Amino acid sequence: MGCAYARGVENHSLPRTAAFFDLDKTVIAKSSTLTFSKSFYQGGLINRRAVLRTAYAQFVFLAGGADHDQMERMRTYLSALCRGWNVQQVKEIVAETLHDLIDPIIYDEAATLIEQHHSAGRDVVIVSTSGAEVVEPIGDMLGADRVVATRMVVGDDGCFTGEVEYYAYGPTKAEAVRELAESEGYDLARCYAYSDSVTDLPMLESVGRPHAVNPDRALRREALARQWPILDFHRPVRLKQRLPTLSVPPRPALVAAAAIGAAAATAGLVWYASRRRTSVA
Repeated sequence: MGCAYARGVENHSLPRTAAFFDLDKTVIAKSSTLTFSKSFYQGGLINRRAVLRTAYAQFVFLAGGADHDQMERMRTYLSALCRGWNVQQVKEIVAETLHDLIDPIIYDEAATLIEQHHSAGRDVVIVSTSGAEVVEPIGDMLGADRVVATRMVVGDDGCFTGEVEYYAYGPTKAEAVRELAESEGYDLARCYAYSDSVTDLPMLESVGRPHAVNPDRALRREALARQWPILDFHRPVRLKQRLPTLSVPPRPALVAAAAIGAAAATAGLVWYASRRRTSVA
């Protein structure tokens, strides 16, 4: 079951190595942020029109994702839209729905790779542009050793300030990988990386064993030109059924924090979907 995707995962004890995974469309079958849109609607955070737009954004994302300019515009709009949202309310929504929404969309093939890398003594690191407050609980579910993700600022009043503290995107991901390699003693020449998007090219280039997973057109061209392995992940499965040992309940602190990144990134993708619909019209 999925063992073909673990082929070439070698077992070495020293020096330390790691496997770096993008999250959306690499480990899970959908956008981790858009997946919460219905829950946010039911909680009163977004309206019906926004739900329809996020559904469209999910379709666009699955069809090909967003390019660099769209991601930058999304970040700017995201910051303004989320300002003043009550974090506690969103925390409660995400805590109630995290496992029901995310657990069924984890790729069997990705779960196999995580298991194989751990068996080889290699750390597993999730590196995602989505908010840390949603990525960290997912990483905990998967048994990841570390998480790198976007961080939003929350004010003393418990609401979003509208600022982005750290944006884990493009070259920033590669910088984070190099910093982890230095602090943890990883030999990057023997490390692995997996992503679906050409925006993660810097991260893929920073390791000796890059892999394109369900790649967009631009990344597929790069992978073919560089002779990188191209993997096809297409079997979502519940961790409880596939890998019981990885189905670890998330730490309460992480679940409590899950709202910030989920709300912020979903808000941005609501705007992105609106832009796409306007341009199509």
